[in-house]
Amino acid sequence: MLTLVFAGKLVAAEKAKIIEIDGSSTVYPITEAVAEEFQKLYRDVKVVVGISGTGGGFKRFATGETDISDASRPIKSKEADLCKRNGIEYIELAIAYDGLAVMVNPENKWVDFLTTTELKKIWEPNSQNVVTKWSQVRAGFPDKEIRLFGPGTDSGTFDYFTEAICGKSGASRGDFTASEDDNVLVQGIAFDTAALGYFGLAYYEQNADKLKIVPIDDGDDSNGKGAIIPSQETVREGTYRPLSRPIFIYVSTKSLAKNEIMDFVEFYIKHAPELSKEVGYIPLPDEMYKNSLEKLQKAVKKP
Repeated sequence: MLTLVFAGKLVAAEKAKIIEIDGSSTVYPITEAVAEEFQKLYRDVKVVVGISGTGGGFKRFATGETDISDASRPIKSKEADLCKRNGIEYIELAIAYDGLAVMVNPENKWVDFLTTTELKKIWEPNSQNVVTKWSQVRAGFPDKEIRLFGPGTDSGTFDYFTEAICGKSGASRGDFTASEDDNVLVQGIAFDTAALGYFGLAYYEQNADKLKIVPIDDGDDSNGKGAIIPSQETVREGTYRPLSRPIFIYVSTKSLAKNEIMDFVEFYIKHAPELSKEVGYIPLPDEMYKNSLEKLQKAVKKP
């Protein structure tokens, strides 16, 4: 009897299949939604989805700790080099579009829009301990201290925002409340009338009752005149610039040799259009998903 019970445990252990995913808090809602639906069909597979930020996720991915890395920006050359040194080959798959939302407190009555020049003035490194009040951003704004909130330096959202607004990835003042947890940023902005912050549009849409979104004017009328409100429509149409982008998953080709991971990634691509929309993101054109499926098949057949 004991032998039978022990043998049963061995079989159960063999059947336990785990898919390890980590990375971007921006991509997390889509991956988590896909994981939930996938596990309903594949009950012998457990999908573990962590949030270490895009950079933190790539650190784990590059050492072979994870099968898939969620990323809100393309992989950096130093991250790709680390993967290469460790023998980690991968494929990059775009899964949806996202916009970055700039937000203030709902009680903020003076900000109706901001220009990208004003955002740079607020966030660039030289503004630390220099631009500290709203009155320094634009004439007519009140003499109130600005309190800033944003993603941590391991976040792909931080990298993307700083490159788009300040001209260089990572170029930012350091005197702001930083967190990889978007909910911390929501609470900070929601409880401070002088606050300003940024994170992914999808997370704003989940918390729209607590925040006031800020239209952005990039000064280029060719892609939309005046200040543009970020929305699924303006991101898809390309009029909300420069704060819109594709988001990605990176998949280890070694991991794809496991049937459950191949099945999961294939399931992800096929269901990304409806699930990305369900959690507030913007689906890619159908042709891009088709190309991703072809890329996936080629990666598996690669000798």
